Amino acid sequence: MRKRGLWSRGRPYLAASVAIALTVTTMLYPEEAFASALGGLRVWWDIVFPALLPFFILSEILMGLGVVSMMGVLLEPLMRPLFNVPGVGSFVMAMGLASGYPIGAILTAKLRRQRACTQVEAERLLSFTNTADPLFMFGAVAVGMFADARLGSVLALAHYLSSLTVGFIMRFYRRSTTVTVDNMPSGPLLLRALRALPRARRQDGRPLGQLFGDAVRNSVTSLLNIGGFIILFSVIIRMATIVGLVDLLAAAIAFPLAVIGISSALSPSVVSGFFEITIGTELCASAGAPLLQRVALAGAIIAWSGLSVHGQVASILHDTDIRIGPYVVARFVHAVLAFIYTVLLWNVSGGLLGATLPVLLTVPTGTPSFALQRMAFAGVRALAFIGIALVLSAIVVGLCRLRIRGWRPKT
Repeated sequence: MRKRGLWSRGRPYLAASVAIALTVTTMLYPEEAFASALGGLRVWWDIVFPALLPFFILSEILMGLGVVSMMGVLLEPLMRPLFNVPGVGSFVMAMGLASGYPIGAILTAKLRRQRACTQVEAERLLSFTNTADPLFMFGAVAVGMFADARLGSVLALAHYLSSLTVGFIMRFYRRSTTVTVDNMPSGPLLLRALRALPRARRQDGRPLGQLFGDAVRNSVTSLLNIGGFIILFSVIIRMATIVGLVDLLAAAIAFPLAVIGISSALSPSVVSGFFEITIGTELCASAGAPLLQRVALAGAIIAWSGLSVHGQVASILHDTDIRIGPYVVARFVHAVLAFIYTVLLWNVSGGLLGATLPVLLTVPTGTPSFALQRMAFAGVRALAFIGIALVLSAIVVGLCRLRIRGWRPKT
């Protein structure tokens, strides 16, 4: 039997030590732990739960009714050449870009459970569809933290450009593996798409009442799990700050940051952002560093998303064969590209890209108006993404037909 390495043997003890340290620290500072947990609970209840629940429910219903399968056939000509994923990945991409973390992971896991994509295709899809919420970048970061709405366009454009770049890079990941094959009979694309809807509905087989009930139950369960991670990491970050761990790690990375030209004043935000996205970006905004460095590093932290989101994704994938490793590597690449794209966009535009601030951002969180307007904001953008993808897919199909006719030999 091969001997286990030092890391494999020590990992159980390390995990136990961290859990014991967190428990002891929480007992020593109960008031701070309670306050941080309450803050995480408010974020989940006021923002995350009302914003994501409708999309979670509707997504599962659309899958069960076969709408997503029909969409997948229509968008296969676009998604396969660009990202080497099946057409159903377009639905995940649109919902992920519009609604934010972690709906991309939720939908990717559902597609994998339904065998709508292979393991490798799911890992490719997850790498670029689990993105940040545009409202978080425009509202919370640009307006709330940097007090400049114009920065929202720079952050969002860099975030989505780098995300799509990661998706294109990941198309080469394990490219020799098998791909999902459409078993529909050959024929016009639209006809094949229409046939895919009833076929997927028959394969699901659940009555409408059961489908709706499963959608609500599964969605609430997923959101409860997400809420637990938000609260847990709020406490972890607060305890790490109290005991001085964040300051210690910040001092350790200050010199490497200075070597590559980044102000050492941003080192605390890097450490905090490694664990949790909101705290990291907030520290970026308040750091005593040049504005370009603060905005670019905030974009990198948003792309990385923090171990809190990684933990949510890992819990979502636990009953699938999708590996978390490629996702974490993709997040690191996304963070590097987001930093680079932010600098490039800043230099091109002078940091003055215009931004239209959605009206809902002026509505207080936790109110019915906020939840309704946020759902409308994300829903309109999801439909817009799908509409653009359908147009592009139709163009690709048309060009392919023209090319085939042009190559047809003369008789």
